[in-house]
Amino acid sequence: MLKRSETASRNAKQYASVFAALGDPTRLALVAMLLDGKPQSIATLTAGTNVTRQAVTKHLAVLEDVGLVASNKAGRQSLYELDAKPLLSAQAYLTIIATQWDQALH
Repeated sequence: MLKRSETASRNAKQYASVFAALGDPTRLALVAMLLDGKPQSIATLTAGTNVTRQAVTKHLAVLEDVGLVASNKAGRQSLYELDAKPLLSAQAYLTIIATQWDQALH
């Protein structure tokens, strides 16, 4: 049986990559832009910003690596959409931590 600290450590490692990906302001903005659920191209995601397409492509690759974004080819372009499952799992983990913190304070 795993000790509580071992379980907490394993969970922390599992979610650390998601938190790290969201820790960059550009990536966090990209996630916010994809919240509407509509697949978007890099051209759409860079419109009205001062971020280059190449930079957005790199940021989307990081988000895709942690499972927050999925891409699909549509002709010559890739369309990106948010996969909220890792985000919801990370939120649930933070809720557990917050509950434990509240219990420790009382």
